Amino acid sequence: MLIGVVGKPSCGKSTFFKAATLADVEIANYPFTTIKPNHAVGFVKIKDPAIDFNKHSNPRMGYVQKDFRFVPIDLIDVAGLVPGAHEGAGMGSQFLNDLNQADALIHVIDISGSTNEKGESVQALSYNPSNDIKFLELELNMWYLEILKKGWEKFARGVHQEHKDISKALAKQLSGLKVTEEIVKPLIANLSKDPTSWSEKNLLGLASELRKQTKPMIIAANKIDVPGAEENFKRLKKEFPNLIIIPCSSESELALKEAHVHELIEYLPGENNFKIKKEISEKQKAGLEFIQENVLKKFESTGVQTILNKIVFEILDQICLFPGGVKKLEDSKGNVIPDCFLMPNGTTALGFAFRLHTDFGNKFAKAINVRTKLAIGKEYKLKNMDIIEIMTS
Repeated sequence: MLIGVVGKPSCGKSTFFKAATLADVEIANYPFTTIKPNHAVGFVKIKDPAIDFNKHSNPRMGYVQKDFRFVPIDLIDVAGLVPGAHEGAGMGSQFLNDLNQADALIHVIDISGSTNEKGESVQALSYNPSNDIKFLELELNMWYLEILKKGWEKFARGVHQEHKDISKALAKQLSGLKVTEEIVKPLIANLSKDPTSWSEKNLLGLASELRKQTKPMIIAANKIDVPGAEENFKRLKKEFPNLIIIPCSSESELALKEAHVHELIEYLPGENNFKIKKEISEKQKAGLEFIQENVLKKFESTGVQTILNKIVFEILDQICLFPGGVKKLEDSKGNVIPDCFLMPNGTTALGFAFRLHTDFGNKFAKAINVRTKLAIGKEYKLKNMDIIEIMTS
């Protein structure tokens, strides 16, 4: 699973990325700080499944903090996008192509309105952040349209003359964008069977719907701690009722995580408080008090962890599944429930077996729900946080 972090320059995109991953990326208040895409690992937060067995798990990947387990996900931070990106403005075509394999996008906007459309600093609240939502959706739609139209006449003529299945042909043509036949079929149901007759409007509408389904998006309303930004956030929620917009302060999350790493405070990502562990300077104390009063107290968290969890578990509809044994939760090295797999909601016991190993799938006899100790068949749909033992023949 790959999540893309996108937005215009200087909106706090790289700060969000660093706050989510603690990766060593350059952060600066000028356009195009990021040129090459940055890859790093972020984490979704779940309850530690071993707690139900009076234990703590020992993840092979990720980590456990208190009663929570942090499961790794891949993030990519691409360079800032500007109006005209699909036409190459600001190297936009290259940056858009970096997003080909992304399963979903986090669009970071400056909700305080302190950066204009080019990413240049302006007076806070002087720029309307709703422009950024509109511009990015347009750029992404036009990017998909450009890809769709590349060689379109030849493609459409071939499909029509050879009587090919349009859904299959389109899915194959756009497979690089994770387009499937199942996605395409309902979108073209009301269009002519002859793709050579499809208008520019038809193609743009198709491109837009394909983009929404293959690159679902969440809006990170960053810099929510700036005075007046909350009013902008409320206004955008009304203006875009169909979008998921989450208030966040990437700088606050980054400050808290770095203070935790340096053992100045105890902080659990996604929580609304922290505990000071060591004597700190007056400046550090003032900074932490600001975060507590203006971010954590007002919005219940910095928003960064909320966004990561929401995009994985709600927008992408993933569930957490764990291999384990009824009689023994440990692996050969004594690690408790070491592995966690993020899989689509609706995954069957057989599907999970194949994910673990081809032999488990081919030799599947039955599965056992470790919590209930009940046997389940291959078509049984697993539930979030299930711990499953696979029995082979």
